[in-house]
Amino acid sequence: MKRAIVFTGQGSQFVGMGKDLAQAFPECRALFDAANAVLGFDLARLCFEGPLEELTKSDHCQPAIFVTSVACFTGLKKLYPEFDWGGAAGLSLGEWTALHAADALAFDDAVRILRARGRFMQEACEQQQGGMVSVMGLALPELEKICAATGVEIANLNSPEQTVLSGEKAGIQEAEKMAQAAGAKKTVPLNVAGAFHSRLMAPAAAQLEQLLADVPFRKPTVPVVANVTGQPHGEPDEIRRVMVRQVTSPVRWVAGVQWFLQDGVKAFVECGPGKVLAGLIKRIDKDAATLNIQDCVSLEKALAALRGAGGV
Repeated sequence: MKRAIVFTGQGSQFVGMGKDLAQAFPECRALFDAANAVLGFDLARLCFEGPLEELTKSDHCQPAIFVTSVACFTGLKKLYPEFDWGGAAGLSLGEWTALHAADALAFDDAVRILRARGRFMQEACEQQQGGMVSVMGLALPELEKICAATGVEIANLNSPEQTVLSGEKAGIQEAEKMAQAAGAKKTVPLNVAGAFHSRLMAPAAAQLEQLLADVPFRKPTVPVVANVTGQPHGEPDEIRRVMVRQVTSPVRWVAGVQWFLQDGVKAFVECGPGKVLAGLIKRIDKDAATLNIQDCVSLEKALAALRGAGGV
């Protein structure tokens, strides 16, 4: 069965993430030690012990979720070295994890980039008050009309039923009212620092572009599907450009999953805290097999499913 690996985005963090994997596998502990050395502070302690408010800060959270997600994938490869996978993707910061997993980006470079990316995004949030709202059960043409009327933007195409809007605070409040009036099943304002994946993040994108100019990228060893296009990344220079655009562009998660399905992928293994992506994938294709790995217990369950009769 053809499989893809998917990596978690920001918002799934919890205190204690990665701790049991680091205790169980020296290779996982080494990842946290390497990140500590790059960052100059104890990321491992922050992941394992908190406090949550410090872990949630974007410049801490982004490298923390990256390292934890890589540790989950490392545990899988350690216990199941013959594991075969035909592609990777990730939601927002998770796309950086996917690029590293596919050997397109060095671990130390990814840690350094994600700390800076988190800081750049936080600074952009502080420059202009923004927000995001998740809308369930409203068709895309209707949402596009609401965006045109309120000046907000589509930020995440998460599933056929769920789309996230992003923009200035007043625009988001108005867009939520309009979505409810248009018959949305549910609207949920998101507890985020600002308007991610919108033009309000343009200052962060400009800073990231400068940072990435000197970072070496390689062609991925397996297809890594880009959030911006819903198609696989290309040559290293194109990866660099697309990852800058990602900061201000909508996350086309539905298109990315559909690309994998058309490529023959039948199963998705989510690596990292939480299981948000597995849930979204099921809403895109109820027949897709999904597994998640976020700790030693879920790793053992995933291994049992992968090695079982028929195999996932």
